[in-house]
Amino acid sequence: MSETAAPIPDMDQPRQADNTISFLGIDIAPLNLQQALDTVDNMARADQFSYIVTPNVDHFVNLYPEIPDARNTAFREAYEAASLTLCDSRVVRALARFAGIDLTVVPGSDLTASLFQNRLGQGDRVAIIGGDANLLRDLSRLYPAPTYTQHIPPMGILTKPNAMVDIVDFVADAKAHYILFAIGAPQSEIIAHQCQKSGKATGVGLCIGASLEFITSVKKRAPVWMQKAGLEWSFRLFSEPSRLWRRYLVEGPRIFKIFLEHNKSGKP
Repeated sequence: MSETAAPIPDMDQPRQADNTISFLGIDIAPLNLQQALDTVDNMARADQFSYIVTPNVDHFVNLYPEIPDARNTAFREAYEAASLTLCDSRVVRALARFAGIDLTVVPGSDLTASLFQNRLGQGDRVAIIGGDANLLRDLSRLYPAPTYTQHIPPMGILTKPNAMVDIVDFVADAKAHYILFAIGAPQSEIIAHQCQKSGKATGVGLCIGASLEFITSVKKRAPVWMQKAGLEWSFRLFSEPSRLWRRYLVEGPRIFKIFLEHNKSGKP
């Protein structure tokens, strides 16, 4: 797998600014939280669809698999076509600093929470892909101002072409300002890319992971001191050990091998 970004075929799609910082082959925007929110707001009002990705350790491991497959390739293509890339991980920032690269961290969960707390209001349309009826009910109760619509896809959508088409059609029909992909990585990013390629959607897509579950208190987020110390992963591991042990204890440590190999190549 190439470590350099491939040319983007459709240059009419909105792209992030040229003043990005490259780390492990990914171009990351040096924006703080408020700047990122401003950018999201601008994208939400555009006539064409754009989407944001927030790389963390798990994403990098999937972007540089030991044995690439079609899913990894689609994930890489989705990353290369993203309109804005924000660093989600303090572990990734620490590795970057070791290489003399200064990254700004804007966790996807912080971006989503700030969007609801400080930006969304009357007249804003929000489309949610994922979750359940309880999630929509709780979110509407906490933040009643926006207008919501939701699509709940089946599990394993990457092996179900018809389900992927249904999501693309839903996003196109929703005409939402903000489209929240809450179906995990790499599903969210790959489907967001499909929505972009369809040419039928508008608004801005955010690949948000478990952010809405944190907002509605379905899941508890790590204390702030653990977040700042780069230990949020350990809090999540102990909160959901059966689901996350492999991601954090087996697959996650590969980030150090990826970093060392990339560093030896002389590339940022």
